[in-house]
Amino acid sequence: MPLDQSFVGRTYPPTAPYQVGREKIREFATAIGATDPAHHDPEAARALGHPDVVAPPTFPVVITMAASRQLIEDPALGIDYSRVVHGDQRFAYTRPVVAGDELVCVNSVEEITSRGGHEFLTTRTDVSTTAGESVVAVWSKLVVRGEA
Repeated sequence: MPLDQSFVGRTYPPTAPYQVGREKIREFATAIGATDPAHHDPEAARALGHPDVVAPPTFPVVITMAASRQLIEDPALGIDYSRVVHGDQRFAYTRPVVAGDELVCVNSVEEITSRGGHEFLTTRTDVSTTAGESVVAVWSKLVVRGEA
């Protein structure tokens, strides 16, 4: 079943706030092999001008993957998640994510295209603090594989 083209331009309500924890940043950094002391040691991060440990650049995927449930669980959009593969991801930062941030996500559907029997869904997730400060925009492309 094709994705509903009328969703292009649709924006979902903000997610519940996500409290970025120091240990979550350390765990993520360790998991991906990020050894920069600013990801692990608050003093090293402060020496660089940050208030606490700094998340690695791909850390927002922790938050945006959870936020993407809004789209995936929207039956009217028509995503069959059993047929989804990840196509692309990119980040445009306003400032780094740091421990202590309280972040919300706003998902938007930017593009839906069809090629070779597959559907391509491009979303943009704007991540900001609960006070409204922009932190990062995250684009994700999901490929919904067609029937074989």
